[in-house]
Amino acid sequence: MAMLGKRRPRRERSGVSGLQGRQADARTAAKALEHGEAPGLRIERLAHDGRGLAHDAAGKALFVEGALPGERVEVAVHRTRKRFDEAHVREVLEPSPQRVDPPCAYYARCGGCDLQHLAVPDQRRHKQAVLIDLLARQGIEIDGEPELLAGASQGYRRRARLGVKIDAEGQLHLGFRARHTHRLVDIEHCTILVPALEALLVPLHRQVASLQAPRQVGHLELLASDQGTTLVVRQLKENTADREAWRAFGVEHGVHLAWLSGRDAPVLEWLTPAPALSCRVPGAAGELTLGFSPGDFLQANAEVNRQMVTTALEWLGALEGAALLDLFAGVGNFSLPLASAGARVTAVEGSPAMVERLERNVLANARETALSVAARQADLAQEGAVAALLAEVRPEVVVLDPPRDGAAEAARALVAAPVPQVLYVSCDPATLARDVAHLVHGGYRVTRIAVADMFVHTSHLESMLLFEHSRAQQQRQGASADG
Repeated sequence: MAMLGKRRPRRERSGVSGLQGRQADARTAAKALEHGEAPGLRIERLAHDGRGLAHDAAGKALFVEGALPGERVEVAVHRTRKRFDEAHVREVLEPSPQRVDPPCAYYARCGGCDLQHLAVPDQRRHKQAVLIDLLARQGIEIDGEPELLAGASQGYRRRARLGVKIDAEGQLHLGFRARHTHRLVDIEHCTILVPALEALLVPLHRQVASLQAPRQVGHLELLASDQGTTLVVRQLKENTADREAWRAFGVEHGVHLAWLSGRDAPVLEWLTPAPALSCRVPGAAGELTLGFSPGDFLQANAEVNRQMVTTALEWLGALEGAALLDLFAGVGNFSLPLASAGARVTAVEGSPAMVERLERNVLANARETALSVAARQADLAQEGAVAALLAEVRPEVVVLDPPRDGAAEAARALVAAPVPQVLYVSCDPATLARDVAHLVHGGYRVTRIAVADMFVHTSHLESMLLFEHSRAQQQRQGASADG
């Protein structure tokens, strides 16, 4: 990967991935349909969001849900736009060898997993190709494939939110939202939930149906931790009888049960003994324990998260004594492991509650491992906030793990005040591409890149990129020599 991250002249991109089937001309196929020849459209390739791309007889783009490259399909258009139409497959006339039977019985209705019809290895190749293409659109060419961080394809998700609704006929619906609507799909099984959470789906249906006021249940939060299963009931209005019913449910099923009641300022109350929730992540010299509370950000896929932490430790190398600034630090998912490798970490998070938990995590783990972590609270989207932190901490390494909005303010500050290494962990490819372009055009180069398959069977793309700035490295080395 000698050319990794090298800037090349920008060229027009199609917005589709490199996952190729047979390269038939969809326009020709559409014209053939008009003349009574072989029916259906030929799918050219996959778009970034996992939909098949074809063109109609007039050359208008058509994005087809559930279609794969090379397939000939009969489609139904469900949305017409000025520049393109959106459709779904009515019948697959010629299937792709990459097509598989979806493992979930709710696949055609539930909006959660949109790529179950594509074999898992091909899902992952598609995500790698999408990342390469998005960077190329910013003039950044990547030689070779990104590294792949992946785990189990089923039973991997350790948290989920279940919608609850009573319709006009009094019928209970409990499950996930249907594709393109706010309607709920009733589910009794979910192949991607960890078994302990899936086992609660049927009992939860019975429980909500038995309540005196089921309409007052907003949603249900399920969470698996080292302490077992936690259920948070979002209760819109106080109801003493239902409170006791939920307490009994928690005891019967061995579930840590919390009651989050009130509309405007909900209050969390444990109906069963309050657990000290925690999960484990790898450190430089052994396991670390991260405590958290319901509502804190926690990666849904524990196995892939552990791989991401291990990758960060590997990519960043020798950290002994290095000043490290961890932005969007949460409860310490990267801060503590990197501190365990010897870094002097300043961990910054916007949520005051999570900063408190981060501080407690440092104290709890410091009994076994020497950790240098200073937890700080700051609004990292505020203009000048990151620049002030860079001037104060003078880091050699910056870690970014922002929400979907990305880290535009941080990228601008890092160009104005370069640091030797930046590790960017992204959950949104669009904002990642924007921020990467700013960093690369500001003198950084991409040296390592990985796709983390955090959400198997979906088009969701999680990634990690390591940047280096040669001028900042030289300046830091010169300052060290002078010292």
